[in-house]
Amino acid sequence: MRTVLAIEQYQDLQLSCRKTRTPAQSEGPKHMSDRPNLVLPRSDLDVLMATLDVDVIGLIECLVSPGWRLSFGSADAPAIHYNLSGTGRMVVGGFSAFPLVPHTLVITPAKKPFHIEVDDRTAAKTVNVVEAQWDPRFGERVQRFVAGDVDPTVMLICGYFRATYGLSIDLFADLSTPIVERFEPGDELGSKLQAALAEISGRQVGMQAMTTAILKQVLVTLVRRSLNSTSVWLERFSILSDRQIAHAFADMVARPSADHSVMALAQKAGLSRSAFMARFVRAIGCSPMVALRQMRMKRAADMLAAKTFSVEQIARAVGYRSSSSFLRAFRQVHGYAPAESEGEGRSAHGPRGRAGAAEDEGRDT
Repeated sequence: MRTVLAIEQYQDLQLSCRKTRTPAQSEGPKHMSDRPNLVLPRSDLDVLMATLDVDVIGLIECLVSPGWRLSFGSADAPAIHYNLSGTGRMVVGGFSAFPLVPHTLVITPAKKPFHIEVDDRTAAKTVNVVEAQWDPRFGERVQRFVAGDVDPTVMLICGYFRATYGLSIDLFADLSTPIVERFEPGDELGSKLQAALAEISGRQVGMQAMTTAILKQVLVTLVRRSLNSTSVWLERFSILSDRQIAHAFADMVARPSADHSVMALAQKAGLSRSAFMARFVRAIGCSPMVALRQMRMKRAADMLAAKTFSVEQIARAVGYRSSSSFLRAFRQVHGYAPAESEGEGRSAHGPRGRAGAAEDEGRDT
């Protein structure tokens, strides 16, 4: 028996910042002098977690009965899954199945299909399948997917999300295998995610801020667990896998308005300029000055949205000495000038790709 709940493809979540790597880049460094140190200081982790922007795209409830499978196609964003109750198993992409027990938390990579299933020990091993696809048009409400016609055995809270620095430097861009960690009731992840569901269902003022804050708490809890976990899954994140690059990157995200240069950042990382540039691009997905511009323009957009600061104040706050350089960079990144944000001059085409701010380019030395 096969039931189709939704077949629309999940297409509008383009995470376009990271460039596609060449095979040589994917293989990682080949020489001892170019090999990353994988021990990341907690002080840098503190900065990187504090400055991480988390966006909840949508939350769903998944209910699966014995003898049923709930199957999801691939999506352009990673997903988080927390098993509230029951025992079953999960399969992600072409990887082996792993057990789902209460308080198991799973992060599935983008572009990987997955399914959740529960055995029916009283019947033959034929599995009834429900194919589900989260519909991004209904991201601001909770969607429920049910596989089965009896009381569910496994109940999960799941959701798609983004976790980025700047405009689109994606923490999970290079995650290729699922992260699986088992928590305890005292960790209260279940109650946090249920609170996020309640926020979306209630649709009160501040809903987005509340759900974003809750999911960030869950992700930080997961990173904390990595410090004591026997698994080394934290090293799967390219942004966090290179200690020296992460140290320089943490300084950039903490102080985007500072007078950073490639040479100063390389010295902070303890690397030559050429080694720093190569390893930064491999870890972050773009050059240091492009990454810095993204972080500056993200902060500028946030300040502009507050409708409290003048263009001159915003320019100085994000590291520009002149308003004209700032306006040029802002328009090239966002597609409109700050002065046009309230009028008809705003472009409908969104970001225009790599910015060419003169001040940023001038520090690329």
